[in-house]
Amino acid sequence: MLITISGPPGSGKSTIATGLADELDYEHVSGGDIFRALADERGYSLAAFNELAEEDDQIDRDLDRQLRETARTREDTILESRLSGWMAGEYADLKIWLGAPIDVRAARIAEREDKSVEEAKEETLVREESEKQRYQEYYGIDFDDRSIYDLGVNTARWDEETTLAMVVDAVENYEGGSDEGAFPIEDVDYDF
Repeated sequence: MLITISGPPGSGKSTIATGLADELDYEHVSGGDIFRALADERGYSLAAFNELAEEDDQIDRDLDRQLRETARTREDTILESRLSGWMAGEYADLKIWLGAPIDVRAARIAEREDKSVEEAKEETLVREESEKQRYQEYYGIDFDDRSIYDLGVNTARWDEETTLAMVVDAVENYEGGSDEGAFPIEDVDYDF
């Protein structure tokens, strides 16, 4: 199976994707890790690299091309990024959305990045707005449209173990079946 895990920063994507990959003995490919590695390689902070991506669309397009290629060529993989559900299109067997209120996500990010909650919240809101605009401009994707996902979980309501158990249960009980309502990637203008 190819399973995507999408959601905004601080929603628990990486945590759940890692746990799910371990549970299923699948490969885990993270768009966030790829983006952070590109920023580090070029000597940018994540915030500065995100700003650069606003001016240089090739940064996003390169990352998205890698995600699509992963979706097209790999099996038994957890593909995790904000756009993985969109980028994987018809290749994904199961698309999962994780979300949480901004205050919860900002607190998680603040703890992870050793900064104040206020700073994390401000940076996250700016980053999210920037990314939403780019996704719309590049591909016509409405990031707030959750209709392409098979399962959505508010990770603020359950702890990590319970959230992971719900996702594992969904995977184990996945029956495949009809693609009715599936969002074919041909319907999005992926001009890389």
